[in-house]
Amino acid sequence: MTIEKSIDFYSIEYAMNIFGNYDENIKIIEDAFNVKVLTRGTSIAIGGETEDVNKAETIVSKLLDIARQGESITRQNVIYLVSLTNEKKIEIADEILTDFVCLTAKGKQIKNKTHGQKLYVDAIKKNDIVFGIGPAGTGKTFLAVAMAVTAFRNKEVDRIVLTRPAVEAGEKLGFLPGDLQNKVDPYLRPLYDGLYEIMGADLYVRYLEKGMIEIAPLAYMRGRTLDNAFIILDEAQNTSPEQMKMFLTRIGFNSKAVITGDITQIDLPGDKKSGLKDVINVLKDIDGIEFVFLTEKDVVRHELVRKIIVAYDKQSLNGKQSS
Repeated sequence: MTIEKSIDFYSIEYAMNIFGNYDENIKIIEDAFNVKVLTRGTSIAIGGETEDVNKAETIVSKLLDIARQGESITRQNVIYLVSLTNEKKIEIADEILTDFVCLTAKGKQIKNKTHGQKLYVDAIKKNDIVFGIGPAGTGKTFLAVAMAVTAFRNKEVDRIVLTRPAVEAGEKLGFLPGDLQNKVDPYLRPLYDGLYEIMGADLYVRYLEKGMIEIAPLAYMRGRTLDNAFIILDEAQNTSPEQMKMFLTRIGFNSKAVITGDITQIDLPGDKKSGLKDVINVLKDIDGIEFVFLTEKDVVRHELVRKIIVAYDKQSLNGKQSS
């Protein structure tokens, strides 16, 4: 049965946001559900078969909610809502849309964009040690930094400690030119970028000089106890089991640790075991420690990144089956 439904958009700005550049957002919905979406006066009209129109109407309503919150709607927003609808999980969108992590230095709201990201952030709120494991582009590091800044602003911790293994340099930093900061900067740049955006460059530099923010390679964590700190270990797939144990046993009183990594992108020599893969089995049953596994559905970069991840996963699976 063919029907038509309409949704009032109240503001031309909302409609422009929903439709996107050259109507690209609406074309995604039209292709996904074989419907026709048009503007009529101050409303959006959706025509097609009943079930398809109902699905499209739900997505357009969710997009209108996003527009009302002052956020720019992206293709990723639309594609994700389409996937939730097809999986009959669209109610999850309401939880995500109302969630709020923190504000950047420019006053921009940082929100979870997928259900997986929400589970990840919720886990960080509830546990002292959280492992965020998933492919590139899922926001593992950025959200961890956002949660660290939030805890610091709320005076829940006295400092932020960010670290990652400098695998490309084999941790032999003495052979590189410059002082310690010059040597490790290339490996720690993603952590800087997150802090710059959320905290602002001036405030970041001020706290760094006071020792309230510390960014260092993993090798420099040995022998320390980190109290009253929010600690992030990034690129943890490139740690050895011994390094992972060393890091986890640095955590002191009133501290929280987030460990992020992608077990499909291990840069260690072939004969070396990843500490991240190892720790999943070692600590999986300990209360207060939670593992959150993000997938390609949680990718918030260019939509092709998601397709690339899926393609490589298929190749890896086929390789295992053939062997």
